Amino acid sequence: MATRLNPYITFAGDARQAMEFYQEVLGGTLALNTYAEFGQKDTPMADKIMHGMLETPSGLTLMGADTPTGDHNPGNNFSVSLSGDDEAELRGYWEKLSEGASVAVPLEKQMWGDVFGMCTDRFGITWMVNIAGEGR
Repeated sequence: MATRLNPYITFAGDARQAMEFYQEVLGGTLALNTYAEFGQKDTPMADKIMHGMLETPSGLTLMGADTPTGDHNPGNNFSVSLSGDDEAELRGYWEKLSEGASVAVPLEKQMWGDVFGMCTDRFGITWMVNIAGEGR
């Protein structure tokens, strides 16, 4: 899998509806995963979207999720996502992006099997780096 750069939008509880709308507009294949699917079955977030990805026939990728923290600020509710399976390349990006940054999630293995990290760089842009696990 080649490394991808795409927007990642956070929503205040309506990620499913928004991502389905974007699918209607842009076409393509939509994959939605809830918080319950990742071990949070007995929480208020259980039926909310932990990760959604729309891939269109023209090669566009849009990702989104419901924010679990309630920190939803329309206009500032997006991040830039770098994802793929080239671990050396993605770790290199992470090292440079996280230098002098505020690290919200250290780059480490997550419950879904990938290595993931999130930081806000010195310019105020939030970056997410996801290195696909084995067999992905």
